[in-house]
Amino acid sequence: MTIRLRLTLVYSAILTLTLVVFGVALYTIQSQDTLKSLEQDLVVSSNKFTESFLRTGFAILPFDRDQQAPPPPRPFDQITDDQVFQNLREREIVRIVDADGNLIASPSGLAEDALPLSEEALDELQQNNVIFETGLVLNENMLIYSRPVNINGELTFIIQVARSLTERNRTLQSLATTLFIAGATMVLFAFGVGWFLSGLTLRPIDRITQTAKSIGAERDFSKRVKHTGKQDEVGRLANTFNQMLGRLQEAYQKVERSLDQQRNFVSDVSHELRTPLTTLRGNLGLLRHQPPVSQDEQEDILKDMVDESERMIRLVNELLMLAHADAGRSLAKEAIAINPVIEEVVRQSKHLDPNRKIILALCEGPIIQGDRDALKQIVLILLDNAIKYSTEDVHIISVCQDKQVTISVKDKGQGISTDELTRVFDRFYRGEENAIIQGFGLGLPIAKSLVEAMDGTIEIDSQLGVGSVLRISFPISLENN
Repeated sequence: MTIRLRLTLVYSAILTLTLVVFGVALYTIQSQDTLKSLEQDLVVSSNKFTESFLRTGFAILPFDRDQQAPPPPRPFDQITDDQVFQNLREREIVRIVDADGNLIASPSGLAEDALPLSEEALDELQQNNVIFETGLVLNENMLIYSRPVNINGELTFIIQVARSLTERNRTLQSLATTLFIAGATMVLFAFGVGWFLSGLTLRPIDRITQTAKSIGAERDFSKRVKHTGKQDEVGRLANTFNQMLGRLQEAYQKVERSLDQQRNFVSDVSHELRTPLTTLRGNLGLLRHQPPVSQDEQEDILKDMVDESERMIRLVNELLMLAHADAGRSLAKEAIAINPVIEEVVRQSKHLDPNRKIILALCEGPIIQGDRDALKQIVLILLDNAIKYSTEDVHIISVCQDKQVTISVKDKGQGISTDELTRVFDRFYRGEENAIIQGFGLGLPIAKSLVEAMDGTIEIDSQLGVGSVLRISFPISLENN
């Protein structure tokens, strides 16, 4: 069952229940009001007939109760000439009975004119209580009001006044029929209107569904749901869906770039490993050559094999370090004094180029939160790069400002062109002018991954013929204050 149909059915069910409650309440109120009105009319008529009878017809009372049979009823014109009885309306039936319930008088004076009077009602009347009853008179449903008339504290006779309920019942039946037909018509009309309005309201959701199907089929995350209506629940849903599509598009593009990087990475690794492996295989072939090569040549071959093996070991180590950084390896979070780490790296780096001078200009005592080994590796990579590409002294400068420490490693080398600056952090990327310098193009990517893992930033400025400056920045720890 669709949401549209469920909404329409719920709306129609609520309307139906409301109409049923309204109809039942209206019918009940109308039934009670008409019955109460009839009862009031009967009470008024009974009072009027009682007063008239006591005034003009009292002469026929009392009867002798010792008689074996009650006397036959008399017509009203024989017992009273009061206009109230003479002008008796046809819709009102009046009877006078004695204390035992025997008919005393009726308009025609016939015994069959007696109105129903149950034993329970007679007991109530004998206890001086009025009573309302319904009963069939000539196959017509009647409302009968009976009231006792006491003389000298004794029940003397009973006045019965009755009216037909046929007209009232017919009116109530007509009301019920009208309510049913009108209610059914309104429910059907409301169902149609609800179906139309729910379809209009859910149209943006249908567009979202179609957009989702189209994206799934075409894998085009640039598509968006078009919504020009109000910013209600459906509007917010459309906007949220579009925002989700935007994030999915970004994630999809990142995955695509990641896959491209992985493919390039595998290609570059294969290329870097192929050269030393090819060299090793060729040298092994030379060692197996018959007749054997000379002793001097064998020593050169073994030296080449050692160099290529060490080159592969360095490549594998750097790849492992990069893989750990990519895997989000959790780094330690401890207070690190930066200056001692930089000074230690500088001491260890002197063997890289004993003739190159490294000049330090460090701010006083900055402390950051991070991993000491990772920070040492970062500084070592930056310093190694500067020594490789610089023709003069290397400068390491740190500046503490705005709760942040920035470490700059400055060299005076050939520099990097603007086009190449955007790629220096790509894996295995090395400019053509750097092809003669030993390396794999993994140092800066590793440094970038480690810096970002420590909530820092890294950037590079360079100018051809002038040199380059690599900067790393970290937030200063509160423990430094």
